[in-house]
Amino acid sequence: MSSSAEQTDAVGTQPVGAKFDPTVPRKIISAIPKQRQKLLKWNGWGYKDSRFMYQDGTIVFSGDRYPIGGNVPLPHLRDYVVENFNVDLSDRREGVPVPSSFPAPVPCQQFLEAIDRHGVEWSQDGEDRLIRCHGQTLHDVHMLRTGTYKRIPDVVIFPTGHDQVLQIVRAANVHNVVLIPYGGGTSVSGSVSCPEGEQRPIAALDTTQMNRLLWLDRQNLTACFEAGVVGQDLEREMRQLGFTVGHEPDSYEFSTLGGWVATRASGMKKNVYGNIEDLVVRVRMVTGAGGVLERGLAVPRVSSGPDFNHVVLGSEGTLGVVTEVVIKIRPLPAVRRYGSLVFPDFGAGVRCLREVARERLQPASIRLIDNEQFVFGQALKVPGGLLDGIGDRLKRAYLTQVKRVQLNRIAIATLLFEGHADQVKKQEAQIFAIAKRYGGFSAGSSNGEKGYILTFVIAYIRDLALEYSIVAESFETSVSWDRCESLCINVKSCVRKECAKHNIQYYLISCRVTQTYDAGACVYFYFGFNHVGFANPVHIYEEIENKARDEILASGGSISHHHGVGKIRSRWYPQSVSDVGVQLYKATKRELDPNNIFAAGNLLPPEPSPTSLKAKL
Repeated sequence: MSSSAEQTDAVGTQPVGAKFDPTVPRKIISAIPKQRQKLLKWNGWGYKDSRFMYQDGTIVFSGDRYPIGGNVPLPHLRDYVVENFNVDLSDRREGVPVPSSFPAPVPCQQFLEAIDRHGVEWSQDGEDRLIRCHGQTLHDVHMLRTGTYKRIPDVVIFPTGHDQVLQIVRAANVHNVVLIPYGGGTSVSGSVSCPEGEQRPIAALDTTQMNRLLWLDRQNLTACFEAGVVGQDLEREMRQLGFTVGHEPDSYEFSTLGGWVATRASGMKKNVYGNIEDLVVRVRMVTGAGGVLERGLAVPRVSSGPDFNHVVLGSEGTLGVVTEVVIKIRPLPAVRRYGSLVFPDFGAGVRCLREVARERLQPASIRLIDNEQFVFGQALKVPGGLLDGIGDRLKRAYLTQVKRVQLNRIAIATLLFEGHADQVKKQEAQIFAIAKRYGGFSAGSSNGEKGYILTFVIAYIRDLALEYSIVAESFETSVSWDRCESLCINVKSCVRKECAKHNIQYYLISCRVTQTYDAGACVYFYFGFNHVGFANPVHIYEEIENKARDEILASGGSISHHHGVGKIRSRWYPQSVSDVGVQLYKATKRELDPNNIFAAGNLLPPEPSPTSLKAKL
């Protein structure tokens, strides 16, 4: 690895001897504009034209970006929220409008003059600063909807490449300015929020203008992108060239490659393509000291001491800015097929997924939802016309009378297969045979496809919930197979007990297994409740989630599988890595960022100033 600011063997430089696509490098026209607020919500999830809303006595989803859209009535969803959350749909509580005034920026004129000399664009527009003061935690969105935000960036910087980032970091060191890297703004860990006690000027370093495809090596199946490329743009460009990266987190429409690296992200199709640490060949990061951390060669593996790629992976913006990434690519799969399975209960489904993993037969994606999520998913069904009710009755009769399952206990697995036709056919048959041993049976490909695609719509529901006095959020963990089912039971029980303590009567707690491994699985929990009559619902939610997190750890789970630590999980970080691990991280921070320029406050609580940082470290 090199830590020299004068490094010349750049990641973006094409490796000698390889065969490259002559159509690259190329600048990518992003689906997300530089002024994000023109297309995306400033105080919620996703596109402005895509949202759940209550109108004319029913709930609809607007826009045409998703299959569920087009303002088609969703009467089952209306009935579901009224029955399960006791919601009064006549009482809509809209958030505050976009503010017309903003906190005055902390002066940093000399810093701005310094980056001006290097042609770096910047903005102190209030809206530009506001939308980059937050991610997508419940706390973040509630703060915006109620107008209770306290600290926002003082300036937003838009570097267009690695060299500009170098100059920005050097100027920040000279002029004592804090830098917080900002990519897609999809963080659910509080990682991009500004530390409230920070007295120095804070600059949000928006990476999204660094989004070029620098080179494509068809022979070695690798490509080099700048780190600000948005997931949907990256995948679109690769598909046009006949390839795929295959990294598809729930947020991939809006999140960036650099963000994936910084948080150790995972995607829904990791079984075939791998998690981000499996995809990364080489990464380039400008450190807080103004140096460059990168590996010397783009080779598949080396044995030369610790792999410093893993210093960058998961660093969460505390050590520097990821600027360029070499990643693996794959030819587009010949076949893409969906499937679904019904199990008599959640435990049977977990045991089936364990056996599939044991045999290493996982398709691109295999996910298991519990009965609570199954019922919720049914509420999102679009009516199918005259025979829809008859069809539902026939399906119900088939499940209960022929298959002998109880509808209030069943669990559903959705499957996605990608690969060659023969390979997919064989894998599908093997998985269905395993499922049969655990009481499972096929529920068809269309249900699997609907379940998979709905993943990208689910995040929009929270905005609707907030309008009708429901606070809701998800949290995840990874756990070994022998503790997977018991952890799910224990955490749900814990949340129910906490709701009883707070006298919360209308709530949902559910879970799903989303990724599987040889040694265990990732589990997602979804929790929300009606907060009418509660003075501080977000605080109550956080109290209950913290109790659930304690139970997760007590039941053998991790503090996170792929969301990262950020600020909201930092209290559990020391016990997760040990005291020695904390000291090792601090030593790394001291070496790579001695002036605490990257003072985001993630992983460990933020230090108030460079002087106190040096004293405490």
